[in-house]
Amino acid sequence: MNRKMPVKRARTKQKRLSADDRRSEFVTKATELFAEEGFGGGTRALARKLGVTQPLLYRYFPSKDDLIKEVYRKVYLEPLEIGWEKLLSDRSRPLRERLQEFYEVYTDAIFNRRWLRIYLYSGLKGLDINRWYVGMVKDKILTRILRECRHDAGLAAQSRPSAAELELAWVFHGGIFYYGVRKYIYEAPVLEDKAQMISDALDIFLAGFERMAESATDRRRAPIKVVG
Repeated sequence: MNRKMPVKRARTKQKRLSADDRRSEFVTKATELFAEEGFGGGTRALARKLGVTQPLLYRYFPSKDDLIKEVYRKVYLEPLEIGWEKLLSDRSRPLRERLQEFYEVYTDAIFNRRWLRIYLYSGLKGLDINRWYVGMVKDKILTRILRECRHDAGLAAQSRPSAAELELAWVFHGGIFYYGVRKYIYEAPVLEDKAQMISDALDIFLAGFERMAESATDRRRAPIKVVG
């Protein structure tokens, strides 16, 4: 009687990840989790959802805030490291052309479901991600744009934009941002030609800044009335 020899199952040897690869894997998984479920729960629940033990997660991220900061760096800052500051400041090119190109590149980076959902979830949760990002947009993007607008209009340079200038820039920037929310979060009908949308928004913003600049110039030229 022939006996069948037991078949030895080949063991699948899993590749051991380096510390950097493991850390990157945690950030990727956490990013997807935050985008789908928000930021609720502690590190124990987070580790369980990531499929790892809490001690292992702690080895790479001592706190949940540390992991959130790394997600912020990876999702919000890295996509913008594309030379945009140099692009906005290149005065050898027309201002409008620079702004058009910048916002096309910028929206390519942020207009996706994951980015927008994390941003909205963190705002509802009151996390620092929104404050960090809003501060970065104000200081690194809008202030620079307004500096270039003042130069283009022949106005004197100033250390910081006026409140009115900054509000005008926020209305412009926020309108473009909300286009992404309507398209990727609400899945509402939008003008599918994104470049045209940006161009139309730029027309309104630059016309508004031009009127603001003319008003400021008129106030400086107005004669001072002497009462006596």
